[in-house]
Parts: sequence; C-alpha cells; structure tokens
Amino acid sequence: MDAFLSVCEDNGLVVAFALVGALVLLSGWLSKKLTRGRLQGSAIAIVLGLALAYWGGSVTGGEHGLADFASLSGLSLMGGAMLRDLAIVSTAYGVDLREIKRAGVAGGLSILLGVLVSFAVGAAVAAMFGYSDAASLATIGAGAATYIVGPVTGTAVGASSDVIALSVAAGLVKSVVVMVGTPLAAPLIGLNNPKSAMAFGGLMGTTSGVAGGLAATDKRLVPYGAMTATFYTGVGCLLGPSLLYVTLRAIVGG
Repeated sequence: MDAFLSVCEDNGLVVAFALVGALVLLSGWLSKKLTRGRLQGSAIAIVLGLALAYWGGSVTGGEHGLADFASLSGLSLMGGAMLRDLAIVSTAYGVDLREIKRAGVAGGLSILLGVLVSFAVGAAVAAMFGYSDAASLATIGAGAATYIVGPVTGTAVGASSDVIALSVAAGLVKSVVVMVGTPLAAPLIGLNNPKSAMAFGGLMGTTSGVAGGLAATDKRLVPYGAMTATFYTGVGCLLGPSLLYVTLRAIVGG
C-alpha cells in the first residue's frame, strides 16, 4: 500500500485524470439507470465531485478538498485555472462563426439578454444574503449565468474561494433546473424547431443543462441549443470580470 500511494504521489496528474474519468463513467451509468437520461451525467458528476470535495476537506481539515490528500494532490492542478481556461479557449476555437449567423438577430439578442438577466438576478440574490462587495456580487452573479463563468470571474476579480464555490453551486442548480424543466416547458413556449432552440440556448446559457433538456425533448434540437449556449459562456467570461464587474464597482464601491 505504501508503494502504491508513493506511485500516486509521483504521478498526481495521471491519478487525477483517472479518478475524474471513473467518476464520469459512474455518473453516466447512474444517469442511464436512475433517470433514463433525463438528468445528464455531467450534472451528476458535478454533484458527486462537490460531495467528495466537501468530504475530503472535512476529513483532512484542509481547504482544497480531495487534493489535500497527498496521493490525490494532482487534482489541484487538474482543477486549477490553467487547465480550466485551456478548456474554455479550446471550446471557443471549435466554434464556426458562420454558424452563429443562422441564429439571426434573435439568437444574438438572446445571448446578451441571457447573460445580463442571469447576472443581475444572481447579484441581487447575493445582495439579499448580505454580500456587499463588488467582487462577491460579480462572482455570484456570474455563477448564476453558468458554473464556468462564475469561477472565471471570481479568479479574475480576486473573490474568496468560498464565494467562488458558491458561484459554482448556483450554476449547478441552474443547470439541473434547466435540464429537468425543459421537457415540461417545451410545449408551452413553442420549443419545437431549430430557431426556437437557438434562442432558448442563448437565454439559458448553461450548455449541459440545455443539451440535456433538449435531448429529453427532441434530440434533433440539441446542436442548435448547444451552439448558442456555448457562445453564451464565452460572452459571460468576457463581460463578467470586465464590464459587469466595473459597473458593480461603480454602484456599490470596491
């Protein structure tokens, strides 16, 4: 066992990828067996990851979750800003700008309105719970947009780790609500064609939630909703730590 743990410590990043891969496989299996695909595996994986991180922090008394175990220290690198930002940039490189034109003016407006409304609602709720500094309000507001935009904004503006974790939780709740609620709301809002799917993806923004919800509604609509949802994430990452944060600072001060 000592030799095994030593190997894990010396190959931390490899162990981190193996652990996360196993967690994703388990989450996909749970999604199929327990929810018949209605709750996407990514959402289950995030919930399990947060639970494991909390357990790891509680057991070790540290601040980095499972990464506080020496044999799992590679998780701190894998989950750090470097690989996270690389994933965001690589996603942006995979987008064809010609495709966004298919959404038309409605698709573009839906992305902008989706980011601004989610940010405003998230910041307002944060203020109701006692947060008053611009960094915390911007981070939680960005988390209400998506659980990717929250950490990106929080890291850029210097928010505390607790606030960044809260932004991830806010984004996760939104993702699950969109995933579960989309099939129920689809008949009421006319979500039955590519154009409406692009507008819906732009308004909701959470790619995993939109993709899972549309998959449960009509699998043919998934690429259209996911396309604008991806642009939503990019716009949020651009506006959150810049224009929106500066605007909040002007309103509430530093």
